Amino acid sequence: MIKAITLLALICISTAVKAEWYEVVGYASTQGRDVAQARQAAVKDAITQALIFSGATVSSVQSVADGILSQDELKIQSHGEIQQVNLVSESKEQDQYSVTLHLDIYTTQGKCLEQQFNKQIAITQSQLTQPHQARMGQIFDIAKSTSQRLFNTLNERTNTIKPIPYLNISINVTEYFSQQFNYNPLLIETIAMNSNSQYVLLSQITDIADTDKLNSEYAFWQDDKYARSFKIDFALYDALTYERVWQQHYATQGVWPFEKTKLIDVHSEKFWNSHYAQEIQEVFNKVSQDMNAAVSCIPTKGKILYLDNDQVVINLGKAHGLETGKILSIMHQSNIITSKGSVINSTMQTIEQVKIINVNMQSATAVNLNSRPLSNIQLNDIVQIKVKSAESFLLDN
Repeated sequence: MIKAITLLALICISTAVKAEWYEVVGYASTQGRDVAQARQAAVKDAITQALIFSGATVSSVQSVADGILSQDELKIQSHGEIQQVNLVSESKEQDQYSVTLHLDIYTTQGKCLEQQFNKQIAITQSQLTQPHQARMGQIFDIAKSTSQRLFNTLNERTNTIKPIPYLNISINVTEYFSQQFNYNPLLIETIAMNSNSQYVLLSQITDIADTDKLNSEYAFWQDDKYARSFKIDFALYDALTYERVWQQHYATQGVWPFEKTKLIDVHSEKFWNSHYAQEIQEVFNKVSQDMNAAVSCIPTKGKILYLDNDQVVINLGKAHGLETGKILSIMHQSNIITSKGSVINSTMQTIEQVKIINVNMQSATAVNLNSRPLSNIQLNDIVQIKVKSAESFLLDN
């Protein structure tokens, strides 16, 4: 079972770049795995968490884990932004394997300034496209259960993404995964408004069918075990532009250790400790890394909620990383109706800028920076956090 992790970062001084040491504990279930497989899964878990927490990127966590495991001393040198990995300890208790790693990660290379500001993403309840496949185990509630698990994973593991739970409503998302881009943006807009999120994550589970029987018909003394698939599609939409900014398909399979006729509670720890559910958890670990990489360098944006002369109230606050003194740019927003009747969101940059003078968790008050009054600014116009590098600050002084 993968648990919530405590990460301790010890900053090491380097003359060229900033290196940080991370001590991370990774966990993996031993159910349905031998010791070597559980050990590898625990190493992957620890590496993934360290990468997400540090903001570093490595193209393949699997290749890093394989490199570590192929060496007796569990060390790897100069692989992307991971410079060194050392094993601190490892242990097996009951059905759980754990490893503690020290990772030396160079976090400055390729890191964008936008990463310092958070992106709120509404996590919606997934849709099960083939409900009849849930009959084995009567797991018809798996869409809701896995969506809650994904929210928990994102909440524990990512630093740029701030997930907002929107899980109690079943949503028909089929049109949002079509290639015709003729979906109705009203659903995205409504969810974003209700959750105060810039992004909305939609998903559909496309396959949970059982495949092969894993034990022999002649081994009558053994309980039947089956391989069961899990396939899921994700689509992330920017609620301010209605654009699909990220889409990914994931597929895995795991051992279904339960009797075919047994009713399984997909919200229980017994289910999530099974090999099948642990394979789903590994998918979600990968989702957290992929989605964090997809949005971390996109500017954080919000809307004007209230306008009074030279002051505005916006729907961004401390939860997004805002502080007093931050500068925001204002963009006009308008919708364009195409010949097919679909809506395209259009924005136009203005020369208007405002400065934050008061910050709450989900809102902030900003004042006009210019000597002239704000002109043609309307409610629901977009504000974008203005990110400045150290060099640009020097030029302003």
